[in-house]
This record gives sequence, C-alpha cells and structure tokens, in this order.
Amino acid sequence: MFLSKEVATMAGALGMVLLAISWHKRRNEGVSRLAQAGWILVGLYFFNDSRYYFEINDLVLTIMTALALPIAVALVIAEARSLTERDRAALNWARGCVAYAGGPYLLVAHIPWLSVLAIWFVASQVAMFLSFTGTADIKLGNTYVNTDDGRQYLWEEWDGNKWFMTDGFAEHPFQTELIMADGGFIGINFVLACTALQSMIVFVGAISVLDVERKRRIRAILFTGPIIHILNLFRNAGLIWMHRSYEGWEYLGLSMFEFGHSYASRVVSLFAMFIMAIAMFELLPELHRHILRLLESAGLRKKKQRTNL
Repeated sequence: MFLSKEVATMAGALGMVLLAISWHKRRNEGVSRLAQAGWILVGLYFFNDSRYYFEINDLVLTIMTALALPIAVALVIAEARSLTERDRAALNWARGCVAYAGGPYLLVAHIPWLSVLAIWFVASQVAMFLSFTGTADIKLGNTYVNTDDGRQYLWEEWDGNKWFMTDGFAEHPFQTELIMADGGFIGINFVLACTALQSMIVFVGAISVLDVERKRRIRAILFTGPIIHILNLFRNAGLIWMHRSYEGWEYLGLSMFEFGHSYASRVVSLFAMFIMAIAMFELLPELHRHILRLLESAGLRKKKQRTNL
C-alpha cells in the first residue's frame, strides 16, 4: 500500500462525506470544489489497494483499483468544465452514487458487529441451501478475529471494540468457518467479501440518488437486490461443491477452489453484473444516460454530433 490503511480509510470516508454534501447542495453554486476534493480522496482510497492486489497476483482487482485514481482525476476535470445542464445532472448523480454506495459499505466494514452479522446471514443461507439440495450437510463453525500481528482470536473471546474498529486487523478481519455437520473440516472460511454486499450497495446507491419517481426507484431496488443475493448464494455453494468434489485437482499451481474463486467465479460475476446493468438500463434509462454523459464530460467518450437534414 502507498498509504497506511488507516490514513487511506480516513481519506476515503472524508471524500465520501464531501461528495454527499455536494450532492445534497447540488443546486447551489460553488460546491464543485467540494466535489473535486471528494473525488481525489475517494480515488486515492481505492488506488491505495492496487499495490496489494498486484503483490498477491489478483489481476482483476489490480486493474480495477489502479483505474480509480485516473477516473477520479477525469471527474475532477469534468467538474471544472463549463457543462450543459444534463452533464451537470450526470455529475450530481455520480456524487450521490459514490457517497451512498461507498459510505454504507465502509460503515459495515468498520463496525465489527455489522460485519459479523452480514457474514452469518449469508453463510447460514449457503449452508441451508447445500443441505436442502443434498449436496453437503454443512453448518457454521467458529467465528475468528484476525489482527495485523498475525494473531487469531475467537469472536466470543476477543476483548476488542466490537462497535468500531480501533485495533489493527488483517486483510480479512472476521471469518466464520464452514464445517460438516459431524464436525469435519471443509477448509473454507466465510468473510465479508463473500456476502456480495459491495455489489448490492453499488446498485442501491446508484438507484436511490436518481431524480426519478419513488415507485420506479423502489421497483428497481426490489429487482436488483434479491437477484444479486440469490446469484451470490449459488456462487458460494458452487465453490464449496467444486472444492469438495475436485479435491487434489491442480492447474498451474492453483487448486480447484483457488481457480474458481479467483478467476472463474469473477468472470461469471462480472458477466452477471453486466446483464444486470442492461436490465437496469431498461428499467431506468436515466441511469444509462447519466453514465454516457459522465464518459463524455470526462473526455472518455466522444460526443455524437447531431446533423440536420
């Protein structure tokens, strides 16, 4: 990491607060400077993780996080330009989207109780799904807390602050192990990243700040949230099934679980998100227009020239 995790997190949180303020005051002049500072801070927050993902050979997340800062700079430039009313509406939407998608996730990620409850909620449903289908009789095991000094504690015995992260933690601070009903170990632990909370919050944030009728927003949220959750249950159940069914399989030094988790499932997830986005564009064409105008405002897409006959 280029910055310490604590500094980067505080920068990201401050950036999202500035973006939220600029969204709420979007009809006032002079808030663009607040938004510009917010874009840079949020871009630094995500960009800061690119080095870590590069070191662990995660190509997908390396590229995505490395692009965060250039995109943030492009948005800063767009904020400074003389834009049309529609361009400004798209930028205002982007401010609210990032603030109300990233903000809630940071809150969950930094309140231990919320992180653990999210893990238990999804992991228990994966276990029930596998048991119901007869694939495997699985239940939740112990939940552990991992600190940055390499130590591991049982959640029940950990004496740290369970309402806000004040200590140093490992990459995955909290994890719940999945075990067989007879107590046998599977070798898979459930962490916050397995809950698909990030994907759901991104869609909810993008939809909730649109200037459209409330009914349309609610309809779109009820469409996307449950579908992402169900797809994620299938994803996690599939990874567990592959891990147990193809134990010992290896390709280029990767086990079946590592290959499925790091590559196959991510390709499938990105494709599913692409399909979901297309469906959302049909339900909310304003969302599509905002994204295209953002690309044009940032100079990442050439504006179409209208011709008169």
